Amino acid sequence: MKKVERINTIMRYVNNRAHFTISEIMREFNISRSTALRDIREIEAMGLPLVAEVGRDGGYFVMNNSVLPTVRFTDNEIKALFIAFMATRNQQLPYLKSRQSLAEKLLGLISESQQDDLVLLNQILLFEGTNPHNPDLLDLSDLPHPMLEKLIEILLLDSYLLVSIEEEKEIKSYSIVLLHLYREKSLWLIEGFDLEEEKRRIIPVDNLTDVKPYPTKKRVSRKKILEKLSKQEEAVNLVLELGPKAIAQFKKYHPLKISLSYTNPYQTTAILKTFINVHHSEELTEITNWLLFLGEDIKVKEVPGEVLEGLQESRQFIYMLTMQT
Repeated sequence: MKKVERINTIMRYVNNRAHFTISEIMREFNISRSTALRDIREIEAMGLPLVAEVGRDGGYFVMNNSVLPTVRFTDNEIKALFIAFMATRNQQLPYLKSRQSLAEKLLGLISESQQDDLVLLNQILLFEGTNPHNPDLLDLSDLPHPMLEKLIEILLLDSYLLVSIEEEKEIKSYSIVLLHLYREKSLWLIEGFDLEEEKRRIIPVDNLTDVKPYPTKKRVSRKKILEKLSKQEEAVNLVLELGPKAIAQFKKYHPLKISLSYTNPYQTTAILKTFINVHHSEELTEITNWLLFLGEDIKVKEVPGEVLEGLQESRQFIYMLTMQT
């Protein structure tokens, strides 16, 4: 029996008995005295309130009115959960107002020693976007758009939506099937399939004025939607080869629609192929800046002339192209 499985079984065994001894644990699970003692100490650290009885016939019993916790965490699981929890602070996430009550419930599930570790972690760890003088400070700018939570609640029931957005001081409505809800550059975006124009549409959540389920009897399956979108995919016009430094930069940030294909088993080289809409000024500027962000560890195999023109003022990029030719 593996250690984790054995400890979980011992916890159930202990919880169902008014009293037990180390000898009983040794016989029941065929383990040594030192292993039994270590397992009991781990069970105590996980929050089960055991009381030791001193004396020749002494043993252990579970504290009165206490039962085995419904949720059990190891020390490493608690740290992983708490650090992930800290890293999402001040990130304009939905349900951010529930953070305090969630933290209190989490602390109530664990032992005092585990709580002490989390208090120390909270003091020494700081993440991007937090105030170092008051890490728990929640600014108004940290709160997500009020429409985000409503959007998620509807999406849990149905992905067919009727969204109203403000465009150029005018309210417009679109019937869409949601493909993804994602966050990029501190903005929440809806990627959907426009049912009327039959094309992909990106909608900033910040522009939403209303969202509700879209009642329609004739529904297009997700498979057919993806087939239509794949037929509309434009030809590739940007091809790059990335070395290890550029791959590291890529992992730090990359536009959602762009992905890598590794070209060796060690994942130290990769190729990137995508389409750049040179007639979309915002996308053109974003890609230009992003190529500079990737650094010098790239080889340009194909690039639109418009993108190249936008890079002409960069000595770094000109030098990089010169070295490759």
